[in-house]
Amino acid sequence: MLDDRDVERILVITAHPDDVDFGAGGTVACWTDAGIEVVYCIVTDGDAGGFDPSIPRDEIGPLRRREQTAAAAELGVHELHFLGYPDGRLEASMELRRDLSRVIRKVRPQRVLTQSPERNYRRIFASHPDHLAAAEAALCAVYPDARNEFTFTELMAEGLAPWAVGEVWLMGGPAPDRAVDVTDTFERKVKALLHHASQLPDPDGTQDRVRAWLAGAAQQFELGEGRLAEVFQVVATG
Repeated sequence: MLDDRDVERILVITAHPDDVDFGAGGTVACWTDAGIEVVYCIVTDGDAGGFDPSIPRDEIGPLRRREQTAAAAELGVHELHFLGYPDGRLEASMELRRDLSRVIRKVRPQRVLTQSPERNYRRIFASHPDHLAAAEAALCAVYPDARNEFTFTELMAEGLAPWAVGEVWLMGGPAPDRAVDVTDTFERKVKALLHHASQLPDPDGTQDRVRAWLAGAAQQFELGEGRLAEVFQVVATG
């Protein structure tokens, strides 16, 4: 596993706006505080989300981009790539693999953080079909697509040389093996989440719910009383 001191850039790939803030917002803040550049790639605009029928559907996507951009800034992230795929209909297609390979070759990260392609039956809401598809495509883009100059040769024609990612961190999956203590960045994680107002029918209860989730994760990894954690499965891909 890579030491954070050896990581200059991390690319986060998620299906929807807000996925990274729920799953890894505290960890992202830890990384940016350590001087690591973090870049987001959001596959869909989350245009099938929300709870308020008074907002026209064609306004949801642009709204959620704005919300994600503001949330990212809370965590020290200022470069975001929005791919604009349709929400709720995502597939791990060759087109998506190509588009993710393009972003990987542009950003050239040592680490990629994405969702898990495995369904988690204990936390089924983490396993939205779009999450599974985005994760599968992201893993395919990491290996073998982005590192192989003979895959998606059009990317070579764009001047994007192959790039090998050293490791992938998976969030929301059934087999986490790494916990990150986010006690000190929890408040920033909550601030980021609250920017996603279109998705939070009960914003006042968000902090307590998220705190309970993270306290349970910290307890699972025996981090100590009062600690909070986000958990991941780390996959070596170097």
